[in-house]
Amino acid sequence: MTMLEDRLAIQDVMTNYAAGVDDRDMAQYRRCFADDVEIVGFGGDSVVGADLWVAEVVEKLAAFGQTQHMLGPQLVQIDGDDASVRTDVQALHYLIDDPETTLILWATYRTNMRREGAVWKIARHELVRRGTRLQKG
Repeated sequence: MTMLEDRLAIQDVMTNYAAGVDDRDMAQYRRCFADDVEIVGFGGDSVVGADLWVAEVVEKLAAFGQTQHMLGPQLVQIDGDDASVRTDVQALHYLIDDPETTLILWATYRTNMRREGAVWKIARHELVRRGTRLQKG
């Protein structure tokens, strides 16, 4: 792959990540991760293992109706078969018990990826919270 093809493939991983969560397509979401992924900063201890993480996300999503993860431009640095990605995110989470209330999250994803064969996968994913707000109406 050329550097441009790698960059686009990496950006597609992040887009699939957000779309998988928002569409509740956990198979699509799972494909974004290396089997031994490390997840940090999403509350509680870090999680190691893609299947374990996806199961935890399914549990977390039970509190919400619709969600929308809007990704900002990504800063991508590629070094051979490894890459680091910085992505700003604003995420809207509609509370299932109170659909008139929205949890808004502002954050940055700090993501390390690695190439597995011809496919980029998330190897480490960290959420750096910038702020949250509950909004009524």
